[in-house]
Amino acid sequence: MASKVRKRTVKLLRMSLSRAKCLVFAIFIIATNPLIAGTCTAFSKKLPNVGRELCEAARLQPTNSRSVNGQMIWMRDIKPDHASLRVLVVGAIHGDEPSSAAVALHWIKLAEEAPADTRQAVYWRFVPMLNPDGVFSQPSRRVNAHGVDLNRNFPTPNWQRDAKVYWEKRTGKDPRRWPGVKPLSEPESRFLFQQMQSFKPQLIVSIHAPYGILDFDGPLVAPSKLGRLYLDQVGIFPGSLGNYGGVHRGVPVVTIELPNATRTPLDADTRQMWLDLQRWMSERLGPVQGVASQASR
Repeated sequence: MASKVRKRTVKLLRMSLSRAKCLVFAIFIIATNPLIAGTCTAFSKKLPNVGRELCEAARLQPTNSRSVNGQMIWMRDIKPDHASLRVLVVGAIHGDEPSSAAVALHWIKLAEEAPADTRQAVYWRFVPMLNPDGVFSQPSRRVNAHGVDLNRNFPTPNWQRDAKVYWEKRTGKDPRRWPGVKPLSEPESRFLFQQMQSFKPQLIVSIHAPYGILDFDGPLVAPSKLGRLYLDQVGIFPGSLGNYGGVHRGVPVVTIELPNATRTPLDADTRQMWLDLQRWMSERLGPVQGVASQASR
């Protein structure tokens, strides 16, 4: 008799937990769907070649981090059960490069459409718009709401010594390239730093515009081209993501400079960059099941 009572109690507890989970999930959906809908409306108005359908299909996930002006920093994980490689993709570090955020959203769609064996190989984390305040400024601005160039705000060695000197002497105190008062002074750069700490990517892909080249920092042999973009390494800068991630931490950083900041490449070119990236990943980051075969299609 006691055994039956225990079993019934356990069953009721499990049912209660299941209902509680469903309730929490329902509350989450109700709370976030209007926010996602509003975000996708804003994205479709501001980003080139991005309609609401593409944004909503990306199923962006809210984070606990917000910009200086309180805008959500969204991300999306495409997480397989047995991933062998973690890749972090970042767009719109600079707010006046909206095409970079658009390409990141298109890549989310391509990652979801990839063959099953490829999806099982790579754990993707997308942050399509790191600098929403810059993107949604009127007009859009390179810097965040504090006037800081986020791509000069990462804690590279000797930042305190080098960053301000470089800004003063090499850029002529260009306000578009102000590195901030100290490394990681901004919530947006702190968010990305925390992602690097917790997610521990083995590759970072940073999408920019408008120079139409491919840059690379890190210990591996760089990709020679992605789509129509050819390698042209431009050097390192105090506080840049490439310098911090690729040089200081030894995590390869592929920096894509799209040809235009306000227009995306043709869809075929966007796809070819994606496929070339995966082919290079398969060659340089170890065997990634399915990647090479997909890239050859």
